[in-house]
Amino acid sequence: MEAVIAIVALLFVLCVVLGAYATVKAVGAAKRGVDRTITQAKRTVEDTTLRARSLAQPGPVGQLADLRLRLRTSMRATQEALQAGVGEDESLKESLALFQQLSRHGRELDDELRRLEPEPDRAKLVQRLPDLRTRTEKVIKSADALRWAAHDRARKFAEDDLETLSAQIDVEAGALRHWTTDPSEPAHVWPEAPKPEPTTSGGQKRQETPEARTTEEPPRPAITPPGPRPTYPWQKKPRPESTT
Repeated sequence: MEAVIAIVALLFVLCVVLGAYATVKAVGAAKRGVDRTITQAKRTVEDTTLRARSLAQPGPVGQLADLRLRLRTSMRATQEALQAGVGEDESLKESLALFQQLSRHGRELDDELRRLEPEPDRAKLVQRLPDLRTRTEKVIKSADALRWAAHDRARKFAEDDLETLSAQIDVEAGALRHWTTDPSEPAHVWPEAPKPEPTTSGGQKRQETPEARTTEEPPRPAITPPGPRPTYPWQKKPRPESTT
C-alpha cells in the first residue's frame, strides 16, 4: 500500500513539474512574440518619421534623416537575406559573421547620426556632413555587396537545379514516346489462318470421291465377315428349283 501511495505521489509531482515547465515555455514564447511586435512597431514608426523628416525638412537635418533611412533599410534587408539563406546554404555562415562585424559599425554610425539631428549649430553640422555621408555610403555599399552576392548564389543554384530537372524530364518524355516493344518481353503470336482447300485448274474446289478416299485411306470393315458355316448330316440337301 505504501508503494502505491509513493508511486501516485511521484506521478503527481512529475505532472506538476511538467506543467510548470510548459507554462514557463509558453510565457517565454509569448513574451518574445510581444517584444518582436513592439520592436517592429517602433522600427516602423521611426522609419516613417525619418522619411517624413527627409522630405519635409531641407538642409542638414533632412540630409541626416535621409542617411539614417538609407543605412537602416540596407542593413535590415541584408540581415534578412542572409538569415533566410543560411538555413539552406552553409557557406553563408561566413558571410553572416562578416555582416555581424559590419553591423557594429552601422549601429555606431546610426547612433552618431541620431545624436547630431538636434544639433543647434548648423554650420558645424554642415562641415560634418561630407565625412558622415562617405562613411554611410561605405557601409551601405558593403551591405549591398553581401546581399546581392547571396541573391546571385541562390539564383545560380536554382538555375542549375532547374537545368538538371529539365534534362531528366526530357529523358523521361523521350522514354514515354518510345512505343517499340521491349526485346526482353515475349512477342505476341497471332493464331495461324486456316489452310485453303485444294482447287482444280478451273479454280473450283475439288470434290472428294469415294475412289479418292479409298486411295488415300484403306477401307476398314465395320463388322468382321462371317466364316464358312459348318454342315451337319441331318440337314437335307437343297433341291434345285424346277424350271417347268
